[in-house]
Amino acid sequence: MDTGRHRGGDPGQQWIATSTKALVSREESPVVPSIETHTEGAGRKLLLVHGLGGSWKSWSPVLPFVAAQREVIMIDLPGHGASPVRADSGTFAGLADSLEAYIRENNLESADVAGFSLGGRLVLEMARRGCAGNIVALDPGGFWQGWERTYFRWTLGASVRLLRLLKGQLGALSRSPVTRTALLAQLSARPWALSGEMVERELRSFAETPTVPALIKDLARGPAQQGPGSPASGNVTIAWGRKDRLCPPRQAARAQAAFPDAAFHWFEESGHYSIWDCPQEAAELVLRSTGSEQR
Repeated sequence: MDTGRHRGGDPGQQWIATSTKALVSREESPVVPSIETHTEGAGRKLLLVHGLGGSWKSWSPVLPFVAAQREVIMIDLPGHGASPVRADSGTFAGLADSLEAYIRENNLESADVAGFSLGGRLVLEMARRGCAGNIVALDPGGFWQGWERTYFRWTLGASVRLLRLLKGQLGALSRSPVTRTALLAQLSARPWALSGEMVERELRSFAETPTVPALIKDLARGPAQQGPGSPASGNVTIAWGRKDRLCPPRQAARAQAAFPDAAFHWFEESGHYSIWDCPQEAAELVLRSTGSEQR
C-alpha cells in the first residue's frame, strides 16, 4: 500500500535544491550602484535633491542656513556627481524610481524633502507617490506645454554642447561677470553677481554629467508632471521665480492646478535657480514650510 511517505521526495535534497536556487538567484541579481550621500547639521531630517547636471554641492549657497537647524541629507542623483550611472538614469522615471527606493531603503518616508528645478519635480513626484514628509519644490520642471518643450530641449541642449566645447576655458569664463551673464541668463536673474568659483563648479558639473543629454530629451518629450500629492505625504509648497527664463512664471499656474492643496510662494527677484539668486530667502522658505508639522 502506498502511504505517500516518499511522494514529496527526500527533504534533504529539497533543502539543497531550494538553497542552491536562492544562491543562484542572488548571484544573478544585478548589484545596484549606491547613491552618494553627504550629511551635515543636526535635528529633524531634511533631504535635499539637486537639479539637472548638479550634485549635492549645488546646495552650498543655502546649506549654512538650513544646516544650522536641521540634519541635512544631500544626495547625488544617479549619473550625477559621484553616483554611478544606472541603466535608467537617463530618464525622469528612472531617477524617480531610484529616489523613491533610496527614501524607503533608508527609512526616510517621514523626512521632509526639498528640491530645485529637476529636483523640484522629483520631490513633487515623491509627494504624489506618498513617500515623503513635507515637500518644498523650487521652480520645478515638468509643467511645459507645446512650443515650451521645444524651447527647453533646444536651448538646454545647445548649452550642454557649448559648455563641453569650452570645458578647458570654464575657469576663466566663470571669473568674468560678462561671460557669466551670457552663460547663465536662463538660470539666474543676476548672474554677474554670483561667485565665480561656484559658477565654475556648477558649469563643469553640468558639462561632465554623462546623462544630461538623454535627460533633456526625455524631459522634453515625456508626460507633464502629474498630481496631486498623496494623503500619505505631508504639506506641499511650490515656489517660483518671477524672472525664471527656463520655466516661465506662467507655468506656475499649471503646477498649482496639478497640486491644488499646495501652498505657493513667489521669489520676486529670482530666476530659475532661487538657491543662487536669493539663497537666504529660499532657505527660510524651506525651513518655514517644513517646520509647521511634526511627523
